[in-house]
Amino acid sequence: MDQPTFVYDGDCAFCTTCAEFIGRRIPTGARVVPWQFADLDALGLTAAECEEAVWWVGTDGVRAAGPDAIALLLGASRPGWRLLGAGLRLPPVRLLAWPAYRWVARNRHRLPGGTAACSLPQATRDRLYGTAGDRAAGGSVGTGSAS
Repeated sequence: MDQPTFVYDGDCAFCTTCAEFIGRRIPTGARVVPWQFADLDALGLTAAECEEAVWWVGTDGVRAAGPDAIALLLGASRPGWRLLGAGLRLPPVRLLAWPAYRWVARNRHRLPGGTAACSLPQATRDRLYGTAGDRAAGGSVGTGSAS
């Protein structure tokens, strides 16, 4: 792998909004990609893992989920963002970051930019909007997709 990769849920409007913010505001050499369009085997990830959290996969093989992934993404950016990433890795902050991250993940459909599709289990999303493989191949995606 030639560059680190940050993987998020492309079927979730809230997650996509956050990824777009990263693209606009957080300069990083990482690829920011929805898991539905990523080569999960090459990244060493499963769809189940990606349904649970965002992921960072470094060129050195380091893998991290949730706020740890966000901290590594920030750490691969400019000094101000790196400082924020370092702060997120501090033990007391990290201890609080995981419950906060889990709360956000469970409630992302209620947050700004979120939609009802953000709260659907992947099997339901696949049935309504097509499978990740269909989307990656450019297949038909039903209306109402959150991405």
